[in-house]
Amino acid sequence: MRMKAGVSGLMVAMMLAMAPASHAQDARLDPMTPDIVAKYDWVRPEADFVRQEVMIPMRDGVKLHTFIVYRKGTTDAPIILSRSPYNADGHTSRNRSQKIEEILPVADKEFVNDGYIRVYQDVRGLNGSEGDYVMTRPLRGVLNHTAVDHSTDAYDTIDWLVKNLKNSNGKVGITGSSYLGFTSLMALVDPHPALKAAIPQSPMVDGWMGDDWFHNGAFRVFGFSYVLGQTVKSGGKGGLPTGKEDDYDTYMNAGSAGDYARKWGVDTLPGVRKMLEHPAYDQFWQEQALDKILGKRGITVPTMLVVGEWDQEDSYGAPAVFKALSARADSRDKVSLVVGPWRHSGVNYEGSSLGNLKFEGDTALQWRTRYMKPFFDCHLKTNPAPCHTPRVITYASGANQWEESDDLAPAAVPLYLGDHFSASFDKPAGEGSESYVSDPAKPVTTVPRPVSLSGPAWPTWLVGDQRFVDGRTDVLSFKTGLLTAPVHIKGAPRVDLRAATSGKDSDFVVKLIDVYPTQLTADPVMAGYELALGIEIYRGRYVNGVSTPAPLVPGKTYAFSWNLPTVDHVFLPGHRIMVQVQSSLFPLYDRNPQSWVPSIMDAKAGDYVKATETIHWGGKDASAVWLPVVK
Repeated sequence: MRMKAGVSGLMVAMMLAMAPASHAQDARLDPMTPDIVAKYDWVRPEADFVRQEVMIPMRDGVKLHTFIVYRKGTTDAPIILSRSPYNADGHTSRNRSQKIEEILPVADKEFVNDGYIRVYQDVRGLNGSEGDYVMTRPLRGVLNHTAVDHSTDAYDTIDWLVKNLKNSNGKVGITGSSYLGFTSLMALVDPHPALKAAIPQSPMVDGWMGDDWFHNGAFRVFGFSYVLGQTVKSGGKGGLPTGKEDDYDTYMNAGSAGDYARKWGVDTLPGVRKMLEHPAYDQFWQEQALDKILGKRGITVPTMLVVGEWDQEDSYGAPAVFKALSARADSRDKVSLVVGPWRHSGVNYEGSSLGNLKFEGDTALQWRTRYMKPFFDCHLKTNPAPCHTPRVITYASGANQWEESDDLAPAAVPLYLGDHFSASFDKPAGEGSESYVSDPAKPVTTVPRPVSLSGPAWPTWLVGDQRFVDGRTDVLSFKTGLLTAPVHIKGAPRVDLRAATSGKDSDFVVKLIDVYPTQLTADPVMAGYELALGIEIYRGRYVNGVSTPAPLVPGKTYAFSWNLPTVDHVFLPGHRIMVQVQSSLFPLYDRNPQSWVPSIMDAKAGDYVKATETIHWGGKDASAVWLPVVK
């Protein structure tokens, strides 16, 4: 039977109307439809956390890119803030998991699992933040004529957080390591009233005295690569294009630091130029030194400073700030110091070992749970338990145990250098000297070749076995007999080196070393090991003043004095204590030409000459390393 045309059309229309919407809307895209979309939200509804991305306004109108993360259901929550140049997005999106413990750094686990809000922010001018980036931007004042700095940015950020995060309790702590340690310290200058606690870790404090760029005047040329990655928008993230060759050859073939910068085309970068133009400790460095700034101002916020015993980048800052603040009656009770058995920033990772050294359990986790968490809890939580924070918290390597004390020991017990390359706590009966020839064409290496200052050996080079320089005629090794009782040091050993040079300038490097027994069945890897507890360099031209370099008088004996890094270590019975002396540590530090040039940054090939270095022992010119022995 044939249907009428009108009825048939009506039925088709009804059938189309009743068809699933997906069929009705099934329209294929044009092949040339652009494929780029604005954003994909990788946080799914099943995530156990909230992750907010906001732009927080500063007092000058600039907005800073900020990520706020907390577990769902969090209320009455303290806030922990970190201000970073290393991408706040990346700090809060590790593994892109739907579990809060997985997207944040491991050190955040205990906090977000206990109701904390975690905040990471890009510093101005980097990543998603607006404004101009100035590396380690100085405080407002002599070097910074603008109205903003990291102190004001921290203040404005905290002000916004406590006013806009309705699930917070209005209390903020700040923390972070290295550059983030620097921004944490800067927040203590004119702090916001809601900032109740700070834990700066391995902070950059003084880039000339002993953090990052210089150590006692000797320059770390590899810093140029860091500047390139930090300050160039395109083409700089991979560092300098030096390839994979031995860094020893790369730096040696380039010549001076200035020649190296020119060779790789970074001499025009503002961050590089600032280093090249300020080789001495002038106003540029002095006005940025946070230990001096905070020492003058004092602090009102309880602060726990943290450093690793083998921090290869920022060993100077935390102890220097602790010393400066401890000298003030109004700040002494507000500051504490932690020295752990870690590399740079190692406190935030697994801490059961460092290189060939093994410790009793995960020391980083131990510190975070025993000391960091209780410190923040007592200052940041609502109705907290009372605070019981020791002033000094250290891990005694050698004995492998945590210790609490009221202060570090002073460097008061001299370990004298003596005849026949001996070392003793008794001053030598006679006097004499030992000499070696320092040749800039054949410098002593930082680590065994091939050298890679950016490779996997960099984090652990300070605990490397120093036997690799044994047999070099330009390295002197003085050591004690076998110890019959433990020697416990806690503090910063101080070098008192009485030395002369045939040149007009010279570097001196001193290493304090724990020499392990040659037979050690309990740990064969460590048998005969020469473990450095402190390695530090001093540039001779600054012996009469760090801001007034001057040529040395050939043959004149000078008293060169400087600190080794702060440690807590026990030399065990059956071990020996060794002091090594040399005049180069290359390529970590630029070579001293040993002739006189106004700036070593611009030394030329003909300026590099051999020099005879003479180390005196005994008598009125007795060389020694003064040890902070615990009695």
